[in-house]
Amino acid sequence: MRAKLARVGIRRDFDFVLHLPLRYEDETRIVPIPEARPGSAVQIEGEVLDCKIVFRPRRQLVARVGDESGVLTLRFFSFYPSQHRTLVAGARLRAFGEVRFAQQGLEMIHPRFHALHGEEPLPAALTPIYPTTSGLPQATLRRLIGEALGRTDLEETLPLAVREAIGLSNLTGFAAAVTALHTPPPDADERALALGTHPAWRRIKFDELLAQQLSMRRHYRERKAKRARPLAPGGTLVRELLSQLPFRLTRAQIRVWSEIGADLARAHPMHRLLQGDVGSGKTVVAALACLRAVESGVQAAVMAPTEILAEQHVRKFRDWLSRLGISVAWLTGAQSRKEREAALESVANGTAPIVVGTHALFQEHVVFDALALAVVDEQHRFGVMQRLALRGKGERRLKGSNAGGVEPHLLMMSATPIPRTLSMSYYADLDVSVIDEMPPGRRPVVTKLVADTRRQEVMRRIRAACGAGHQAYWVCPLIEESDALQLKTALETHAALAGDFPELGVGLVHGRMSAVEKAEVMSAFAAGELQLLVATTVIEVGVDIANATLMVIEHAERFGLAQLHQLRGRIGRGAAESVCILLYQNPLGEAARRRLQAIYESTDGFEIARQDLLARGPGEYLGSRQSGAPLLRFADTERDQDLLAAARQAAELMLAEFPREAQQHLDRWLGGRSEFLKA
Repeated sequence: MRAKLARVGIRRDFDFVLHLPLRYEDETRIVPIPEARPGSAVQIEGEVLDCKIVFRPRRQLVARVGDESGVLTLRFFSFYPSQHRTLVAGARLRAFGEVRFAQQGLEMIHPRFHALHGEEPLPAALTPIYPTTSGLPQATLRRLIGEALGRTDLEETLPLAVREAIGLSNLTGFAAAVTALHTPPPDADERALALGTHPAWRRIKFDELLAQQLSMRRHYRERKAKRARPLAPGGTLVRELLSQLPFRLTRAQIRVWSEIGADLARAHPMHRLLQGDVGSGKTVVAALACLRAVESGVQAAVMAPTEILAEQHVRKFRDWLSRLGISVAWLTGAQSRKEREAALESVANGTAPIVVGTHALFQEHVVFDALALAVVDEQHRFGVMQRLALRGKGERRLKGSNAGGVEPHLLMMSATPIPRTLSMSYYADLDVSVIDEMPPGRRPVVTKLVADTRRQEVMRRIRAACGAGHQAYWVCPLIEESDALQLKTALETHAALAGDFPELGVGLVHGRMSAVEKAEVMSAFAAGELQLLVATTVIEVGVDIANATLMVIEHAERFGLAQLHQLRGRIGRGAAESVCILLYQNPLGEAARRRLQAIYESTDGFEIARQDLLARGPGEYLGSRQSGAPLLRFADTERDQDLLAAARQAAELMLAEFPREAQQHLDRWLGGRSEFLKA
């Protein structure tokens, strides 16, 4: 039994309390047979008129039941001998099920029924139907949940003073909410219960959001109590870089840099998420942060999820910083052994104050002289343990001195805009900065929806763009054949396009290539030696080729909204007009049609992210940020925004003034897990 309960998430008494019904059935009243409407689920009471096993068209048990006003058939295609024995002529019973109209009149298929022995009172509450698993009947679950409710402490953990302070003095009490959901009265608003808008549901959702906020904000406070090396302003490197850049920072970049700079100057570790749409200029802000570390005589590390993105960062950093006499080391799987050993030595002895790399950065043999700042790009693509491992490499030299217990500052960057409600919930332990302005001169990408039947028009457009001296991408979703999805592979497409455009240099890059092979192809494309690049989604982040003005995304209907937006962001980086063609195959499903319509109508990453969140939930945005705790089970950050804002306010108040109740609430909801998220 314990294993079965564990399969539905029940491991302790309070899990029974929070194992809430999916729906309800009304067994509190008897419906006369003539009043039972087809399509409705009702309870009848009557006498078995006859019962027999028939074989038309297959073996089935058929019983006719009558009350004083009509007759209804109970039909079973799968049955036990005990059921046959119960359904004897003359027996009285109650049956609950969905009524349907058949040739012989009204009938129920596989109803729930039991024999009556004398007078039996009707239930006082609606019957809950719970999520369950094989071998765990509803009756058993109802009994176990009822027993757990009787012995579990449902003490109120939300002080009245807090409810009044956040404007929710009328919020349903916790015990009352639990009772109302497990045993709602017959006159309960079933629609509100089903939609999750019932006052009892709102209390459960609020408490779940409060537990999340308490956990995250407590973690935030604990981090503020830790020590870090202050990277104070005052050096000349930041000013020199700003004066040498071929562009001026936007107002948004200046604002964000001010926020980050203030964090770096403090004696506790920064944990800041820098959000900015594709092409908004996050990399230069990261470079300024790294320079602050160099000015302070310590090191900075920049970690990217792919070789392509890491190489992009190295090129930009070296272009900007070489004139300042600053060495930028690079750690990647594409290096020769000699190059790698030289890079490792420069990182260990401190001659390379800035190092850029992929996952290689947090491996054991990578030793820093004095790591004080870690920048993690596309942070949702890394696991918690990977980020913790990089953070754990903090300031070896400083730890050896009198600065024991210091941590490096952490700047996480994301080009996938995170909807505001997610920032308030799953990222509540971080400070968040947003670059909400694009650099001047950037022309918005024109998006076109084109059916696969018009493929030849697309080919003509590629020939025209490349003939005018520009470059183009052709994006395919998969490499290997998939009969289920009927997607063309990048390998086939490359061969076909190379044949169609013999006058062009047609390259291919995909995830199965080695780091060296990918680097060679991308370098050739950046140098203009290739005019058309066939690629999988390995180019989703980090590719910055200003001369590329055309992108074709094949089978665009198969991609998610956020992914389409990221891919589209690879073009439109120069002064020329850029076009993204979403090549789709009919017939389109409703969800795919909505996705393509959304990406066609908007270039605003935050609006696209909001729609993606509504369509697919928060998992896509959190990536590996989750650590042990599930996504929210009951609350929805987008639909329950008012509760989320109130929970955030309540959490701050409880941590400051009601720490005992805050701990009780966390113990109740987290059950031994100290926090929702760790890094």
